[in-house]
Amino acid sequence: MQTAETFTADAAVELAIVERSGFIESRHIGSAVLLDPSGTPAATLGAVDAPVFVRSTLKPLQAIASMRMGAELTGPALGLATASHRAEQRHIDVVADMLASAGLDESHLRCPAVAPADRVTRDARAAAGHPTSRLHFNCSGKHAAFLLAAVAGGHPTDTYLDPNHPVQQEVERVVEELTGAPPLAIGVDGCGAPVHALTLTALATAISYVARGADELSSRLMDGVFAHPWTVEGRGRPNTTVLEELGVFAKFGAEGVMVMATRTGWSVAAKCLDGSSRPTTLTALRLLEASGDVPAEAAQRVLEELTQPVTGGIDDDGRTVHVGRLREGAALRTFGGGAR
Repeated sequence: MQTAETFTADAAVELAIVERSGFIESRHIGSAVLLDPSGTPAATLGAVDAPVFVRSTLKPLQAIASMRMGAELTGPALGLATASHRAEQRHIDVVADMLASAGLDESHLRCPAVAPADRVTRDARAAAGHPTSRLHFNCSGKHAAFLLAAVAGGHPTDTYLDPNHPVQQEVERVVEELTGAPPLAIGVDGCGAPVHALTLTALATAISYVARGADELSSRLMDGVFAHPWTVEGRGRPNTTVLEELGVFAKFGAEGVMVMATRTGWSVAAKCLDGSSRPTTLTALRLLEASGDVPAEAAQRVLEELTQPVTGGIDDDGRTVHVGRLREGAALRTFGGGAR
């Protein structure tokens, strides 16, 4: 019998708070786990063994499944297979090339048609008469990899998202192999693909395996991601920035899920219970910082770059005044994340 819900508020802990004018205005609760390279928990915050729909944090495992099925992924296509991209023109071009390599085009994608999230590309595509496209959807690279795997195996392309399709069956096998247990539930993700419920501990275990390149396909996937960090999200975006500036694999998922891992295998998986992504980069980086594998100064620099300040009007010169910030909640402070 599949599990029907994630953890409840009484099992969660305070991951982060928002401070305005010295007043704590908001609190983000959730759960997070830090594993050392052997898979031993170094920190457990909240309900780390409760099921969570892991959303797009599953993409590295889905990419490996596609590669096992014969998808030929090289260069930037490796990153796009793991991406939740912003549909910059270069993202769109890579996905189109992936499809063309198998004699396919965007009509074969089964993800929704949307406008690009990237403003520059959105304006340019609209001006060119292509305001929406399935290529623009942030999961289009993953879908292209699924299609390449289906073609390589001689399987149908029109049903590649069906949970019983050979490609999705391989995804499920990879999930069980790398996490050590079958999914606790399977639903439908926003892009139409099957989405798996895993514990945060299981998710962090799998991401550690991939990030340290524990087998040939994982190593090739990570080499592609780190060689082309722009593919995973986009210029200036949190995941890409963490990859570029810290050399740490980072992948967000919808509804407040985040994974990060170092190339040596330290890994974090986190879930903000209310679905907000605001505290997840802070949570994951503070935990990795505590591992000693990510320098504190570098982590702080990236957090200052990525964390939006709490604003309060303008000063006499018309400049925006900062009156507060996002900072560590009680659980991170107690663990040792500090109060910076």
